[in-house]
Amino acid sequence: MLNNCQIIELPKINDPRGNLTFIETDKHVPFNIQRVFYLYDVPGGASRAGHALKTCQQFLIAMSGSFDVVLDDGYQQKKFHLNRSYYGLYICPMIWREIDNFSSGSVCMVLASAFYNENDYYREYQEFLTSVRSEQQ
Repeated sequence: MLNNCQIIELPKINDPRGNLTFIETDKHVPFNIQRVFYLYDVPGGASRAGHALKTCQQFLIAMSGSFDVVLDDGYQQKKFHLNRSYYGLYICPMIWREIDNFSSGSVCMVLASAFYNENDYYREYQEFLTSVRSEQQ
C-alpha cells in the first residue's frame, strides 16, 4: 500500500506578477475533496499527525516553508520532504503518518476525501499494526 502514496506535481502557471497553482477533484487528486484544513504556527521540535485513517484519503501540500512526512504501512516506512507549493503528497487509507521537522512559518494544507469522523482514526500505533497485519492474513 505504501507504493500507492506518492508525490504528485500540480499545474504551475508562471507569471511575472506571481505564480498560480490549482487543484481539481479527480484530476490532480484521486478523490472528491470534502474537507480542507491546514496546520500552522507549529512550535519548533513539535510533530503532528501520529495516526492512520481507515477510509479517508488525504493530499498534503507545503503551502509555505517545509516539513517531513513519514509514512508507515505496518511493514515499511518512507520519508517525504515537502517544500514546494506545487507538489503534493497523496496518502491512501490505512497508512500511519507522522509530520515533523517544520521550518519556521511553514503551513501544511490538507485536502481530505471525507468529513471529519473520529471513528475513522487509528490513534494508537499498536492498534493500527494489529489491524493491518490481521488483514494480510
